[in-house]
Amino acid sequence: MEKVNKNPLGRYALKNWWRYLIAAVTMGTSIALDIWFPIITMSIVDDVIIKGNMEMLPKNLACILIVGLGRAFTQYVKELTCDITGSRVASDVRKNLFQHIQTLSKTYFDKNNTGELMARVKDDVDRIWDIFGFVGMLAVEAFSYTIGIIICMVNLNWKLSILPIAVLPVMGFLAIRLERILDKVYDNISEQNAALNTVVQENLSGMRAVKSFAREDYEMEKFRKNNEKYYDLNVEQAYIMAKFGPNMSFLTKLMQLLTLLIGGYLVIEGEVTLGVLTAFIQYANNIVWPMENLGWLANAVAAAFASNKKINHILAEKPEITDRENAVSLEQPTGDLIFDHVSFDLHESKILEDISFHLESGHTLGIMGMTGAGKSTIVNLINRFYDVNAGSICLDGKDIRELTLESVRDCTSVVTQDVFLFSDTIRENIKLGRRRTMSDKTVKNALSTAHASEFVDKLGAGYDTVIGERGVGLSGGQKQRLSIARALAKNAKILILDDSTSALDMETEYEIQQELAAKKDVSKIIIAHRISSVRNADEIIVLDHGRIAERGRHEELMKKKGMYYATYEAQYGDYRKAIL
Repeated sequence: MEKVNKNPLGRYALKNWWRYLIAAVTMGTSIALDIWFPIITMSIVDDVIIKGNMEMLPKNLACILIVGLGRAFTQYVKELTCDITGSRVASDVRKNLFQHIQTLSKTYFDKNNTGELMARVKDDVDRIWDIFGFVGMLAVEAFSYTIGIIICMVNLNWKLSILPIAVLPVMGFLAIRLERILDKVYDNISEQNAALNTVVQENLSGMRAVKSFAREDYEMEKFRKNNEKYYDLNVEQAYIMAKFGPNMSFLTKLMQLLTLLIGGYLVIEGEVTLGVLTAFIQYANNIVWPMENLGWLANAVAAAFASNKKINHILAEKPEITDRENAVSLEQPTGDLIFDHVSFDLHESKILEDISFHLESGHTLGIMGMTGAGKSTIVNLINRFYDVNAGSICLDGKDIRELTLESVRDCTSVVTQDVFLFSDTIRENIKLGRRRTMSDKTVKNALSTAHASEFVDKLGAGYDTVIGERGVGLSGGQKQRLSIARALAKNAKILILDDSTSALDMETEYEIQQELAAKKDVSKIIIAHRISSVRNADEIIVLDHGRIAERGRHEELMKKKGMYYATYEAQYGDYRKAIL
């Protein structure tokens, strides 16, 4: 996967050079035709109306028709080409950004929320899309059009051209000043847009919790505050534009009025013809739209630059976990896993300390411990979402830091308590680990082993039933069984079940355990709070505050009468007393 740490906008434009060339040629032709039109008008006034040369009329009328048809065609090609090219550039920028996000380590996502990233990928890329499409086209056209008109004005009468040329620097100064002010405003708008997205995303994702705790009023108030702040920032932008617009409009109208007065005086004095004045007034009117659009263009450019800074901030992030230069792949992994005196700190907090165990190929390791003891951290370290601070983790005798990330993660298949299912068909969710190569037979066998077939087969479309986002519409037990099926279908050498049967009844859990126990070629790590989930493991370790407090088989740990025994008594003590 290509790794990029900056937003190469120039490269994207260069990639589409021939499209921009077509747009430039058609734009130039359109501008030339538009600039030619006042010359035709001047000829009609001076030659046809004043001098009475009627032979010139058909030629001038034909020229007007050519201008009309030519501008219609060139404007169509120019706008279509620019819009398509802008869309292509935006697509490449968005792809580059999303691809880079995929390379970032888990620590980045621990510190940054989903809503902000969504705003960068969608809204900020859209602002860049503007300047590479319609807005950028209009800015280039306005600049080129202004230069062309100034040249024509000077050729017609240099005295009359002094006034419009003198006004242009004032307009430019106002536009630059506006851009600098708006740059700060758009930076704040972009940040608040991300915050608003985060509030909405968290609310919708946690809707069940919101309703369960009657939290609607609190969530609405939180949304209201963020929405009002977003509103205030946009109103601030509107006020800035409102102050700028009238000033620009007044200057352009004043310039037109003075041009007409001075030009009329020169006609009376005989220095210019009426046709020249007519053409000059048309040029003066035509130069107004680039001037009046300077504010809007500066507005769009400021928004794009603010968005590009946000995107570059993400692209500047480098993944903490990467393949080493000479990383190798495991060709035929066996699932032999060793933790050798592993210690791990996260955010300056000690999570694990001196953890050692050996999971032989085909064996089962049970891990128990209180919440926060470090059980799930072991899973994250096995998948190399983080690197250990001390000690080492070895797969098939090789330190996982010397292996490719793809190779390490291909060796494992993880089922977590917090099941994530995509808004897609059941078949596609199960094939997630081997989407291109997995057969329907493998999907069917995995669903059967996970005891999910019994409810999947009853669904209207079977394997092709589309489930909602995060599995909405399914019970907790059904989602867990689909997650187990997905892990089994991957056919990895190490299967990790992280409290993955918590929503299942005891009977279903037992049946699944029996199915898993029959898989002698798969190493299994079972993390659980239930004794029933781990009691048949080849070794059980009990974690306490990141350290191994006890280890052994079920019978050995029961004899020690320590933490494991206390957990057993808490879960089965009343039942034992009842039967006695």
